[in-house]
Amino acid sequence: MQPVQVRREIESLLPEGCVFFDEPMKKHTSFRIGGQAEILVLPQTTSQIIAVIDYARRRQIPYIIMGNGTNLLVRDGGIRGIVIKLSRNFGRISLKGQEMEAQAGASLNGAAELACRKGLAGLEFAAGIPGTFGGAVSMNAGAYDGEMKDVITSATVLNEDNGVEVWSAEELGFAYRHSRIIAEGAVLLEVTLHLEKDDPAKIRERMNHFLALRKAKQPLQYPNAGSTFKRPPGHYAGALIEKAGLKGLRIGDAQVSPLHAGFIINLGNATARDVLNLIERIQETVLAQFGVLLEPEIRIVGEDEEPA
Repeated sequence: MQPVQVRREIESLLPEGCVFFDEPMKKHTSFRIGGQAEILVLPQTTSQIIAVIDYARRRQIPYIIMGNGTNLLVRDGGIRGIVIKLSRNFGRISLKGQEMEAQAGASLNGAAELACRKGLAGLEFAAGIPGTFGGAVSMNAGAYDGEMKDVITSATVLNEDNGVEVWSAEELGFAYRHSRIIAEGAVLLEVTLHLEKDDPAKIRERMNHFLALRKAKQPLQYPNAGSTFKRPPGHYAGALIEKAGLKGLRIGDAQVSPLHAGFIINLGNATARDVLNLIERIQETVLAQFGVLLEPEIRIVGEDEEPA
């Protein structure tokens, strides 16, 4: 627990109602799993983000950045320090011609819907994705042969020295589920995208197709954090897991989805330890059978439960 003085100082940096103490992280993740965050903040401006990070660095308090928590597994012992959540509180989207600007907390699905209404193509692959631009750009998220790198022209970031910089698409160093943002520990503030003009009806048709695929192939009725593992070169993680006979495998209330083996689902009362044990079992089995080590795509943060 952070000292009372730290709590008061954090509260002084942000508007009323934007700071939460001992906040259950299961309320902030699509997995519905996780212990408490000592401090969770909802900054509304770039200056507030900078102020919180600067304070944390000066006081040597650990901090993490999160969006909607759709790719996040929080350990059962919770998160020490500060969680900086960039979601609807920092989620403005604007259009100027074929250029879209989106803050880090803006909804990917919301941006895809707006683009469709305006007859702008390029974000159809994001239809139905529940995440925000912050995480999606940082990890170069993608689906159905589309990736964030395909539409991004530049990004405004907070560098490791708390300075604001604009990085071009080339400077962002996009790779499969990776970017310079992750490599350097930068914080995405805003991103600019270039979209192509197209018939809104055709855009909607493509979006509906992708939405139908998601509904048919993904376990949307259960809490989950999206694809559990990155795609290994030359393989599909879900196919390897299924071939290993692990589809439907359950540990506690965590289960390899019977619908799609690339997903781990929460049947209702799963703990982070259930999920981590299941991940480890999957990795060991797939490695033994196929010689492929699966790397988690979900982001795992926090502390294990303290022993009694």
